[in-house]
Amino acid sequence: MTLTDGIGIGWLSPTLTLLSSENNPFGDALTVVQASWVGSVIGLGSLVGDLIFGLLIDRLGRKICLFVLAIPNMIFWILTYTAKDVIYLYIGRFLAGISSGGCYVVLPIFVAEIADNSVRGALSSLTMVYISTGMMIGFACASYLSYYLLPCIIICLPVIYILAIIGLPETPQYLLRRERDEQAKKSYYFYKNLSSSSSASSDKESAGNDAAKIEFETFRLQVLGGGITQKITLRDFFNLPTMKVFGLIFVLITCNQLSGSFAIFSYTSHIFNELETQLNPNNCSIIVGAAQVLGVFCAVGLVDRLGRRILLLTSMLGMGLGELGIAILKDIASPEFLSQNEWLSLLLMCFVAIISSVGVVALLFVIIIELLPAKIRSFGTSLSMATFSSFIFVSLKIYPIMIYDYGLSVTMYMSAGVCFFGFIVLGLFLPETKGKLMTH
Repeated sequence: MTLTDGIGIGWLSPTLTLLSSENNPFGDALTVVQASWVGSVIGLGSLVGDLIFGLLIDRLGRKICLFVLAIPNMIFWILTYTAKDVIYLYIGRFLAGISSGGCYVVLPIFVAEIADNSVRGALSSLTMVYISTGMMIGFACASYLSYYLLPCIIICLPVIYILAIIGLPETPQYLLRRERDEQAKKSYYFYKNLSSSSSASSDKESAGNDAAKIEFETFRLQVLGGGITQKITLRDFFNLPTMKVFGLIFVLITCNQLSGSFAIFSYTSHIFNELETQLNPNNCSIIVGAAQVLGVFCAVGLVDRLGRRILLLTSMLGMGLGELGIAILKDIASPEFLSQNEWLSLLLMCFVAIISSVGVVALLFVIIIELLPAKIRSFGTSLSMATFSSFIFVSLKIYPIMIYDYGLSVTMYMSAGVCFFGFIVLGLFLPETKGKLMTH
């Protein structure tokens, strides 16, 4: 599902170039304002998706929400194929945003609840691996395939996703919340790969079964001790530790989006045009997408070894320096220098892609889930992702306008400043969450 979401994100950059030209397949070339709405309306949809799935996840359960995620995304690809004017794309991108927002709420919670502590960071980071891989595929396919062929291929992915998750049980935490202890026990055994056999043929198997029962009982007491069966009250939100957590999450989200970690890669082709490189902008977008995937893979390999904090701070500082380099290059370098050293702009963009993906991009959802207390984790995640989606909308709306009105260098200076601000604040206040029990 996240692969499909990533393809939709990567599809935007080269497709906007096509739609803003005389070769627009369904009419006149899009204006700058129309293009910015096509890009940014996914953020509004994501905000709606966050709120909808935030309300549904504790009522219907994680499993049903996983199924529902696919439906708006499928409609997006149908509308893209049948589009007769830009309104179709507005509606389609809004629906894609609902699906995307739901992914950011449901999938991190689902993965965190089924994963062992020792691999939770890596498994949670895989979400961004698939999004980044999807973005690269979206860049490539939208650059070289027909506008009408791509939706016919990609719509198969949500169908495959639905078929693939049919056999997965509900998470044990949700089942315990609903006081369905026997089902929770079976689910726990399934995800922990423990034997649930009632008849043991040897002393070794009998000991293993006893150990599994003790492990589940310990887990059940930890979960119930976290207060997840109690009614949520305002006091659960308005206390000093929780307010500090939400403050850190707000800074994380602000720095994630206003640093350009999403917008820059949605408008990659346009940025390369601004840098006056002689290289094909769409080819450059694909290379940058590959660099982003490499960065996320590095995050997956390192997050449970080095921890969340050091990767995030290194990523934020490096991203700020990379964006500062792009701004200085645009400000100081002459068009002749840029054309003779066209590799330099590509190198800087690849550096920003890799270093941002190591922490700023890959670890946002991991850290948010691990910071929030178990009792309010579902609702808190929904609020956090609603804020995140609002900032997606803002960043996607203002970035093309800022580049067009104020220039690429001013936009990059702003993004670098946000990165340095985040590095200082999070460096002072963000705790390490590696190894934290998800029952508290």
